Amino acid sequence: MNNLMTEAMRWFGPADTVSLGEIRQTGATHIFTALHEVPAGEAWPAAAIAERQALVAAAGLTWSVVESVPVSEAIKTRTGDFGRQIENFCTTLTRLGAAGIEVVVYNFMPVIDWVRTDLQFRLADGSEGLRYDPVKFAAFERFALQRTGAERDYTAEQWRAAEACWASLDEAARAAFIHQTLDLFPGVRLGLTLADFRAMLARYATIDAGRLQEHLRLFLAAVVPAAEAAGVRLALHPDDPPFSVLGLPRIVSTEDDLRRVLAMVESPANGLCYCTGSLGVRADNDLAGIVRRWGSRIHAVHLRSVEREPGGGFFEANHLEGSVDMPAVVLALLKEQASRRQTGRVDWQLCLRPDHGHRLLDDFRRPPPACPGYSIAGRMRGLAELRGLQRGVSRSMIGFAEPRPIESLPEGVTRKGGT
Repeated sequence: MNNLMTEAMRWFGPADTVSLGEIRQTGATHIFTALHEVPAGEAWPAAAIAERQALVAAAGLTWSVVESVPVSEAIKTRTGDFGRQIENFCTTLTRLGAAGIEVVVYNFMPVIDWVRTDLQFRLADGSEGLRYDPVKFAAFERFALQRTGAERDYTAEQWRAAEACWASLDEAARAAFIHQTLDLFPGVRLGLTLADFRAMLARYATIDAGRLQEHLRLFLAAVVPAAEAAGVRLALHPDDPPFSVLGLPRIVSTEDDLRRVLAMVESPANGLCYCTGSLGVRADNDLAGIVRRWGSRIHAVHLRSVEREPGGGFFEANHLEGSVDMPAVVLALLKEQASRRQTGRVDWQLCLRPDHGHRLLDDFRRPPPACPGYSIAGRMRGLAELRGLQRGVSRSMIGFAEPRPIESLPEGVTRKGGT
C-alpha cells in the first residue's frame, strides 16, 4: 500500500485558466476547490456541489478537500444576520458530507485574506513570485488608505521609506497598487473601493484579539456538531502573514494560537490546515515540532517555503529552498501518517498540495492564473520536488532494500576504474 501522502492541486473552477486535464498531467490525483461563485454566508446548493464533483471526476480526479467555505464578515464580527449565516455554513457542511467530501478548509482572518505587495517579484533565475514588503504596505496605509494610527505599526525608518516609495510611483502605478491590494482575494474579485475597505475596518474598532478569539470559539461551538454529524473534518488555515496587518487582530499565527483553537472544541472535527508558508514566516514557529505535537488534528496540508528578509519582509521561495526546512517537515508528516495507520484511523492518509508557485517557462505565455501564485508550471515544479522528497524520506524511514549482488563478469573483463 502507498505510504506517501496523496498529491493534489488547487483549482478555481471552470473559469480557471489552468484546466483539470493539465492538472492531471502533473501527476496530482486530487483537487482542492470550492464554489467561489456562491457569496460568503450563503448555503451551497446540493446540485451545484454534485455538478462540480462530477466535472472533477470526469477529468479522472477526485475532489477530496474543499478550499474554502468562506466565513463571512458578519460571522467574524457577530453582526447583522450572522446567526442565519452560521446555519447556512452548517447546511453546506451537511451537503458536502452527503456528497462524500470529508475535509473543509476555512480561515478566520478579518477583512482581508492573504496579503502581498509584489505579485511579479523577479527572482535571480528569471522566474517571478510573490513578495510582502512592509515598506510598500506602509505606503498603502499612509497615502492611500490613510489609516489613523498606522504609523504605530511600523518603525520610524519604514514610515520614512514609505514616503519615498510612494513618491517613486506615478498616478497609474499608484492606482494599480491600490487596486491590487484591495482585490487580492483568492478565487474571487470583490470590487472593493477604499471607502468600502475603511468601512470594513471600522467594524473591528472594538474587536481585539481576545474578542475575536471568543467569536471563533462561538462559531466552532455552533458548527463542529454539524461537521461531526456530516462526517466532515474542519481545517482552519493559519493567518497569512502570521502577524497583525492594518491594525487588525490575528489569532491563528503561532503554535500557542493553534493550541488554543484546538482546545476551544475538543473534537476530531475541529482541526487544522497545516500551511508551512504561512506559519514559516515566523522564525519562532517550530514547523516540524507543530506536526509532532498537533499532527493528529491536521486534516489538510499546504507545502511551500518562504525566504524571510531583514525588516519583516518575505518572498515565496522554491519549495525545497528558503527558510522552511522542508525535509524535516515532510519527515514529521510521514511519521504522523504512519502512526495514524498503525492505530487504524480511517483518515490515516494526509492530502498535500504545493502552495503557490513561481511563474516560469510557459507560464509567461499563458493567460494570467485565476489567482496570483497559481500558475501551472511553477506548481508542477513544486509538486515534482515534493514528490521526490516524499519518496526519499519514505525510503529512509523504512530502510533501503538490500543491494543486489554484483554479477560476475567474463574472464579478462574488468569494470571501469579497475573494480
